[in-house]
Amino acid sequence: MEIIRMTADHVAQVAAIEKECFGREGWSQRSVTGELTNALALWLVAVDGDRVAGYVGSQTVCGETDMMNVAVTADFRRRGIAEKLVLALVDELKAIGSRCLTLEVRASNTPAQALYEKLGFTQVGRRPKYYQNPREDALILRKEWEN
Repeated sequence: MEIIRMTADHVAQVAAIEKECFGREGWSQRSVTGELTNALALWLVAVDGDRVAGYVGSQTVCGETDMMNVAVTADFRRRGIAEKLVLALVDELKAIGSRCLTLEVRASNTPAQALYEKLGFTQVGRRPKYYQNPREDALILRKEWEN
């Protein structure tokens, strides 16, 4: 398993994972493609040969980064790939001068919350009724570091 920056060759698989993991709320292939030319964006993929196992996407503005999504396809779950993706993202963000990473997670998604806590994220807020299908609050988590 290798973690690399997303290229056009990965877009279709990333969009398919988006649909698998997030259904109608997932990003379209067109939206994912747009991130390739977005100067604010940094997307990484975990690849096994020519297959994308998972990805993480982010956007950085003025030294602060928001994690858009992280997802791993069902065949590759429970192997620590999401953790490796987030750690690789943090390393890349440090290298480009970002000072923090913020994300939203469903209030009911305790496995993800446990992962983020393990990685040093702390809750800094809550967004009521942020998610649809089902409607649910989001917890706002943040990790800061010094460059």
